[in-house]
Amino acid sequence: MLKVSENPPMVWPEDQSIADFVGTWWVAHTKARNEKAMAWQLVNKRVPYFLPMTWKVSRKSGRTLRSLLPLFPGYVFFCGGQAERLEALKTNRAAAIIPVVDQVRLVRELQPIETVLQLGKPVVPHDYLKVGQRCRVIAGPLMGTEGLIVRTPKETRLVLQVEMLGQAASVEIDYDMVEKIDD
Repeated sequence: MLKVSENPPMVWPEDQSIADFVGTWWVAHTKARNEKAMAWQLVNKRVPYFLPMTWKVSRKSGRTLRSLLPLFPGYVFFCGGQAERLEALKTNRAAAIIPVVDQVRLVRELQPIETVLQLGKPVVPHDYLKVGQRCRVIAGPLMGTEGLIVRTPKETRLVLQVEMLGQAASVEIDYDMVEKIDD
């Protein structure tokens, strides 16, 4: 298990937003448990990437353990041209490199996740939903973001879907910060 300081940054270069990255987006489908190692190799090769991660807390032998785990296990998003794609393949950590057909849509779907992570809000993996109430955030840092509302007995969550992967994440949100989208 890595120490907190040994984890790669979620976004590299760290002083940029994924919206500022120049080039073509690719998705590396990594070999099992190779996401962080691939991210470090991309840093060394100067390839911009996004690896959203979330904290998992567990207890073992009376100790509390905190681990930073990929939000979408098996995937690293990176940006660049054919040279960067080749560098990602040379890491020998990718099982496949998936081309992104709709570049704008991918960035639009990933940006709210980046924003939530930058705010330090707890984000958890969530089942990808095809049905549910579509909504739009009308206030706060996620204003304009669209997602699905899921209510539990304790909270309301906004499900942020990445359709290309068939995966999603959710974040707690106040119900009065969203409005229904008419289909």
